[in-house]
Amino acid sequence: MNRFHSFAVIVLLGITLLSGCKSRNSGLSNDVINNPMSASGDNNNPSPAIKFDVEEHDFGKIIAGEKVTFNFKFKNTGNADLLLTKVSASCGCTAPSYPTTPIAPGKEGVVSVSFNSENRSGFQNKTVTVLTNSIPNTTVLRIKAKVIRPEDI
Repeated sequence: MNRFHSFAVIVLLGITLLSGCKSRNSGLSNDVINNPMSASGDNNNPSPAIKFDVEEHDFGKIIAGEKVTFNFKFKNTGNADLLLTKVSASCGCTAPSYPTTPIAPGKEGVVSVSFNSENRSGFQNKTVTVLTNSIPNTTVLRIKAKVIRPEDI
């Protein structure tokens, strides 16, 4: 009887392992994945492309407590609608705003970045990461400032 129990346990473990390895359908269709580049590098499919006028801005010297804003202008230089899917800042003192509607080919948009220098001093170097549906899909914008305390003026 001991052999029977061992055999039954092994069979049950095998069934459990095999049922756990079943492929699961995530519910996403293959249409979600679209890589317009072929192995040869030819781009035969329409795809968006984002081009910023500048990717870095230096505010120079600012007084602690001052709030400053810079507009990073960009253009969709591709041949399909551009979507900005997420724009995030490296610090809570930096707040980005961006268009949430598609940007048509040839059209322009703005990522506005505000920096609050309250409770800051010295050289500040902050980044804003822009995620899009273009290739490459990530652009990092940078703002800089030297924050001076009022008593140091």
